Amino acid sequence: MADKKFGEWSNTKDATPEIQKICDEVQRLAEANTMKKYEDFLTVKYRNQIVSGTKYAVKVHVGGPSYIHLDLFQSLPNNGEGIKLIKVEENHTKDDPINPF
Repeated sequence: MADKKFGEWSNTKDATPEIQKICDEVQRLAEANTMKKYEDFLTVKYRNQIVSGTKYAVKVHVGGPSYIHLDLFQSLPNNGEGIKLIKVEENHTKDDPINPF
């Protein structure tokens, strides 16, 4: 299998503790964006894209049968900007594919 090129989205991967930590940083912003308080906020799957930083498309279980998808951007460390929530998509299911926004 050929290596991914700069700017290509990765295949879908299982969430890691690092991805969970990133999502924990934006949970309050996601709740404010959707005007909901989530009983759970557990990352399940994600895809990433290396650009001038890293873009993430993340599937998050938010309780019961409900899932949301997050569009995130993490700037390069030397920019000091941290993680940004770009968009939240609601009404996803466990089986929905993660399509980058």
